[in-house]
Amino acid sequence: MKQLTRFLLAGLALTVALAASAALPVRLEQFDAYAERVLREFDVPGMAVAVVQNGEVVLARGYGLRELGQPERVDSRTLFAIASNTKAFTSTLLAQLVDEKKLQWDDRVIDHLPWFAMSDPYVTREMTIRDLLVHRSGLGLGAGDLLFWPATDYTTEEVVQRLKFIPLATSFRSAYAYDNILYAVAGLVIERISGRTWEQNVRERIFAPAGMTDAKANCIELQPTDNAATGHAKFDFKDLRPVPPMAWDNNSAAGGIYANVIDLSRWMQVQLDAGLLAAGEDGTERRLFSAARQKDMWTLVTPMPFSLPPPALAEAKRNFRGYALGWEITDFRGQRLVTHTGGWPGQVSRTTLVPDLKLGIVVLTNQEVGAAFQAVTMHLLDAFLGAPEKDWCAAYVDVLREGSDKADASWAKLLAGRNAASGPSLPLASYAGTYRDAWYGDVLVRDEEGKLVVQFSRTGQLLGDVEHWQHDSFIIRWRDRSLNADAFLTFALHPDGTIREARMEAISALTDFSFDFHDLRLAPVKE
Repeated sequence: MKQLTRFLLAGLALTVALAASAALPVRLEQFDAYAERVLREFDVPGMAVAVVQNGEVVLARGYGLRELGQPERVDSRTLFAIASNTKAFTSTLLAQLVDEKKLQWDDRVIDHLPWFAMSDPYVTREMTIRDLLVHRSGLGLGAGDLLFWPATDYTTEEVVQRLKFIPLATSFRSAYAYDNILYAVAGLVIERISGRTWEQNVRERIFAPAGMTDAKANCIELQPTDNAATGHAKFDFKDLRPVPPMAWDNNSAAGGIYANVIDLSRWMQVQLDAGLLAAGEDGTERRLFSAARQKDMWTLVTPMPFSLPPPALAEAKRNFRGYALGWEITDFRGQRLVTHTGGWPGQVSRTTLVPDLKLGIVVLTNQEVGAAFQAVTMHLLDAFLGAPEKDWCAAYVDVLREGSDKADASWAKLLAGRNAASGPSLPLASYAGTYRDAWYGDVLVRDEEGKLVVQFSRTGQLLGDVEHWQHDSFIIRWRDRSLNADAFLTFALHPDGTIREARMEAISALTDFSFDFHDLRLAPVKE
């Protein structure tokens, strides 16, 4: 009964955002002003923040606007895309199947999906369920993301079937490289064993028992009347505007969930309680997963590289960092953290658990600037840890400026090395045609009234105009300027002057890694 009472009180505190604010450390009495400052400094329209500790919700508030130019404000029930914070939900679904003895972490994937294949037969044979979750497969950073980012018309099965064409960048289990595509495989394993879709599983096996009443499995479930944040991006890295929502239903298991800080407060509490839910009406213990499975999910598997932080963030120095099952494990000021971030078109977020303090923090924002959720998270961590006060907002402003300066310097270097007087080797119309990559599919280069246009055949959003850069290199300027992913397109010729292949790479160092243009090997398709 004590558990049930605690959960009922938590739900009330979440609904009335300030109900439990008395539990905040004294130094957070001015937190609202700090949050508003973060919005201003980082040009973020809206944000929601929640904190849980020792079984209580001590903060659940919204700040700013759901959408620029509209009056509706963010509150504790405003839904945001939580993106890769979804991965912990997928690992939890698998943990439940392990608890039910329908699965083992070290089962081979092919024992559940016989048709599954990687580009290397050994990796295909040895890949386990655990391997799907820990970013050590040998795939490169973000490999295969263009199969679903921006949104494509591939099905989840088609995405996974194309894995066998993606070359490995390193040997199996030898190095960390973050991927999304193997979580699509994990989602299919869940569906194969349960006989239910991933979306049905997450709704029925996590949202409902955990009391996450507002959460959505995917953007496509949102209704026009929902209290949901609109994402924002700086078009051409400069002009802040709303961006349309992206439906990512062919890899929901990697990042599809929409939730609010009320939902996520309940999620964090279940995590901090090792899967324990409110007791049943008869007083019996109820669990989302066992304590043993939590230990599995929070055990570091793949070491992650890290270096000293920039001077402005010296206090954030790590002693270790690694990836577990859907969570990153690291430390801060002597405390172990279980954490993850999420990035989505126009929305980024962070979830942070401090197990030894029974503390959980979640920050959701509707702008593509991670510095904002970092500044809030670090400010809150310091307050609860009783650490010396530091102006994390100012520190992240400096770091963000430094990153922008480096990107500007990189572009200036490219401009300085450009031979603008050079011309292409062939008439522009000779570059037009269909180019095929083994894993992505076809990319079309069209001649439209003497100008080249590029269209990715399975990605409507990747439509761009081509301008000459130098020699046989061109720049694709995407018509959707929110993407911030303009790319070089370079052609290589045979000795007879015909085109052998085309390669691509993002122009800016600030472009999201999920635009893995550099992995494409585009060969011309003969008529």
